Amino acid sequence: MVTRRMFLGGLAATATSGALIGSGTVSAASGPVAPAAARVPNSLPFTVVNDSGRYPNSALWMHLVGRELPSDRPVRMTPDGTLAYVSASDNDADGFADYAIPLNGAGDTRFDLPINFSGRAYFSVTEKIRFRVNPDDTLAYPAGWVESDPNYRILHDCMEFTYDATGMYCNTTKVDMFSMPLGIELTGSETQRTGFLVDGGREAVFAAMRGNPDFANLVVDDLRVIAPSHGIDSGLFSPTFYDSYVDAVWNRYQSDTLTVTANHTDFTGQVQGGLFTFTGGVSPFEKPTTRDVLFCDGALHAPNDGISGPVAAVLGASLNRSTLLDSARAPILDPDAFYLDQTSNHYSRVLHENMVDGKVYGFAFDDVGDFASYVQDHAPAGITVSINPF
Repeated sequence: MVTRRMFLGGLAATATSGALIGSGTVSAASGPVAPAAARVPNSLPFTVVNDSGRYPNSALWMHLVGRELPSDRPVRMTPDGTLAYVSASDNDADGFADYAIPLNGAGDTRFDLPINFSGRAYFSVTEKIRFRVNPDDTLAYPAGWVESDPNYRILHDCMEFTYDATGMYCNTTKVDMFSMPLGIELTGSETQRTGFLVDGGREAVFAAMRGNPDFANLVVDDLRVIAPSHGIDSGLFSPTFYDSYVDAVWNRYQSDTLTVTANHTDFTGQVQGGLFTFTGGVSPFEKPTTRDVLFCDGALHAPNDGISGPVAAVLGASLNRSTLLDSARAPILDPDAFYLDQTSNHYSRVLHENMVDGKVYGFAFDDVGDFASYVQDHAPAGITVSINPF
């Protein structure tokens, strides 16, 4: 399975050229148009639906950026439906590259997504996203949680995808921030939908975050809610929020034994000499900081080794969901048992509570137990991304 964590690893790849690499459906000047009756070979029909009820198509912009597979070279889709390598020469006089694609003047926007493309579909309101291509032809992505970022005052959000010969893998991530409600419908061997908010869900998320003193500073006007992980780096969230909970977990398992089921294997562990030490060849874990917990990194870094990585993912998910003091087995798979402690990732909790299917990527290891807004199909027939009411 191509998880979000595997996808994110690819975003760090470098690129070196600006040559044309592929083709899709040719579009009119107003934006991509519906494909011809015959599907373009080695492509997947991709439809964008504007159900916002708030903005006309003319106020919305789409940007498809990512990397070519297997070269990992950064690419972007042009308004005429082709893929091109990004290049520092794309930067205009203002220092930013215009990679925006307008939606059709009315109705849905359809195009053919070329195969061997892994990336993000960004959507923005009124203004285009300002991308910057670095001198080495790598792409700087928007960082809506950084006040100095040129896109900070632009309403925008994204979904992620990887489309290759093995299928389509996609998600609506809220790991970094929550801004626009985006839903995915993936058709193929079955029809799958995820990322759709309940009625009034966006307003409910903003209100709940504003009403929680620990999380209130993460709300940026009506633009977005910043994830608490990034809030730490921005000075908007306490860097010690999880410390007392982590201390209690470490204290408990000095005498109790935790059983972690990961990768179809049971690993048992106790805290010894300050390190959480498990059986089965798992690398010991140092006590994580609040930042480590929320980013699921640092002391909770998950290597792709099939042993320490899966255990790290379970520990990270269990800490975000605050279940390790309630049960000596992990992961807990009953969502009613999540986020019950006052020290919990309430950003993730509130997002889950306002999703139709209860699934969302509220933090990086939210796929533990299949609670992430992630779908895949090995015989995809098409994908639809909806900008939902808000």
